[in-house]
Amino acid sequence: MGFCPCFGFSKSKKVKSDHIKKQPSYEQRLGTVSKKSVDSRFKSAVVKDGPSAHFSATFTYEELSFATNNFRAESLIGRGGFGAVFKGKLESTGQQVVAVKQLDPSGIQGDKEFLVEVLMLSLLHHPNLVNLIGFCAEGDHRLLVYEYMPLGSLEDHLFDVTPHMEPLDWNTRMKIAAGAARGLDSLHSANPPVIYRDLKASNILLEDGFNPKLSDFGLAKFGPVGDKSYVSTRVMGTYGYCAPEYASSGRLTIKTDIYSYGIVLLELITGHRALDEVNGHQEYLVNWALPLMKDHNFSRLADPMLEGKYSMSVLKKVLEVASMCLGENANSRPSSSELAQAMDYLFSRKNESKKVKNDCAKWPEIDFSPSDTKMILDKDLDRDRAVAEAKVWGVKWRERREQIQRSISDEDKR
Repeated sequence: MGFCPCFGFSKSKKVKSDHIKKQPSYEQRLGTVSKKSVDSRFKSAVVKDGPSAHFSATFTYEELSFATNNFRAESLIGRGGFGAVFKGKLESTGQQVVAVKQLDPSGIQGDKEFLVEVLMLSLLHHPNLVNLIGFCAEGDHRLLVYEYMPLGSLEDHLFDVTPHMEPLDWNTRMKIAAGAARGLDSLHSANPPVIYRDLKASNILLEDGFNPKLSDFGLAKFGPVGDKSYVSTRVMGTYGYCAPEYASSGRLTIKTDIYSYGIVLLELITGHRALDEVNGHQEYLVNWALPLMKDHNFSRLADPMLEGKYSMSVLKKVLEVASMCLGENANSRPSSSELAQAMDYLFSRKNESKKVKNDCAKWPEIDFSPSDTKMILDKDLDRDRAVAEAKVWGVKWRERREQIQRSISDEDKR
């Protein structure tokens, strides 16, 4: 996993052999991590509209070794931020197919990530969050057992498209974007809120039907509570997805995740990576896309793989959402709740996805709707009322934007 470009890696210092201390056991290190890194608020944390706790199963190393055919190369299905992931079958649960992540035993940092992920996924449950089945903490072995996601990651289908693969169409991309927004909102709606800190294409896994689930919560942290507006922490993340204010100051807020979501949204629209190699040098997607968005060069932003099969009006609206997520002023970015509502509405307009001409670019009257997606999709819903609701919320959305822009302008004048 790559990390944010704005912070460097310190060179490891050589230590004389006679000063090397014997490493503590895994249980000792886990105990240390528990005391130092686990927020006491976790014990009373509650997730909105979901169970407050879930007890994951424990497995022996022998069980998981047998399930993955001794972690052989043919069982390897990918590599996460902190270790390799293997496909396996659990004998104890009737040959259930699972994904087993074997963490790299690199020391205390790995212990912390392991503990955080077990605790977070034991607490947080949502249809758009990957389900933790169990774990293994035997000796120095640290393994996590998840539900198996048969379609792999968004990265696999968006960037690593092979000749025998069908490129993602517009409706599927919007389905993934809407589901990822709902998953993010479930984290931010927790009490205390959870900051994901590693939202990216490779961490959005896909089950049958291209239903997305967020995964890899080793970097997640509890957000600020009370009168605190941010959490101070070591800057961690992935190249191209890291919010600029977090990368420069280490001040972490839930709006840090919103910026990352904006990058993922741009990836879904353009088919370009957050950080890609162009003409022999690396280029950030946001630096390429924002000037085109300001010039209203929308058709150039659309992935050629879409072959023009999308609604220009919906494309513009999705780009507007992405633009707001990427605002330099973190406070001006929408909340995860607003994102989930907006993306659900835009996905509901999937029937508008059709081949378009580059010149059919009139901005539509209807803006994002706050209505429940089920209501929007209900065939019996009065169409005039739905349009009226959409227009009302569109006005509120624009007023909110203008208010934020005025406040930013006033701050600049001071």
